[in-house]
Amino acid sequence: MTVQTLDAAAAPPAGAGAGGPRQRRRRDRPGIAFLFLSPWVCGALLLTVGPMLASLYLSFTDYDLFTTPRWVGLDNYRRLFTDDPRFLASAAVTAKYVLLSVPLKLAAALAVALLLNRPRRGQGFYRSSLYAPSLLGTGVALALVWRALFTDEGVVDSLTNTVGWDSGGWINEPDYALYVLIILAVWQFGAPMVIFLAGLKQIPQELYDAAAVDGAGRWRTFRSVTLPMLSPIILFNLVLETIHAFQAFTPAFVVSGGRGGPGNSTLFYTLYLYERGFSQFRMGYASAMAWLLLLTVAVITALFFGTARRWVFYSGEDK
Repeated sequence: MTVQTLDAAAAPPAGAGAGGPRQRRRRDRPGIAFLFLSPWVCGALLLTVGPMLASLYLSFTDYDLFTTPRWVGLDNYRRLFTDDPRFLASAAVTAKYVLLSVPLKLAAALAVALLLNRPRRGQGFYRSSLYAPSLLGTGVALALVWRALFTDEGVVDSLTNTVGWDSGGWINEPDYALYVLIILAVWQFGAPMVIFLAGLKQIPQELYDAAAVDGAGRWRTFRSVTLPMLSPIILFNLVLETIHAFQAFTPAFVVSGGRGGPGNSTLFYTLYLYERGFSQFRMGYASAMAWLLLLTVAVITALFFGTARRWVFYSGEDK
């Protein structure tokens, strides 16, 4: 038998194999993929991209929902910084909320995740119980309960009265009202806790064994092994929780009664945006505020990722 005969016998039949005409025809039909993607593309264009572009246009207009938008250029943006003290107050309150709630929430989530990472009896019960507050979300019902706890006749005020401190109700005091919302945010640490717990499970035990052989204590092991290996998870949680904190609205709206009080102490940026857009019908002005918020979050997120190379360690990469 010749070599040509052997090659012919080993060759696949026409139309079969990776390079056959039938397989080639299947690869050359991208219309099927676009057909399945079309619902998502239509939804993104109609429900996300379209409204975003419309709000960008409205941010340069004077629009009150009832009349035709009137082009004013950059006037809305100029007035935000030069002729609106409540805008500056809302930005300051939101910045303080983000700077306090996000680190405290992540610290609480990591601390509890470290405790739950150790084998113990009833571990499933503890994990479910500590995650439960996050399942409640930030809805109106939870905010109403939180408001009732911190009024002048609430449980918290009754407890502080027993030690001789009459706060008069935390939500009624400008110095304490914001901390009510910060405590609420920190209390709902379940989501980042679960993510931290998953990250802890992925750290190789060999690293801890090597640290123990070198004589490292718990703090040194945590600082030199746990934190570097968890740094990608920390970055992920940091970005998500920062964005979530900037978007906080419902707790502030319910606890403050929609007024941002007392003394603008809980006047979140989103709450003031809602007031301008849906109470005063200044949709052009509210659109400008929305785009400033988007740009602020985008810049902060870019800073996180831009500085990540200095403190985020990915396993397997050379430092």
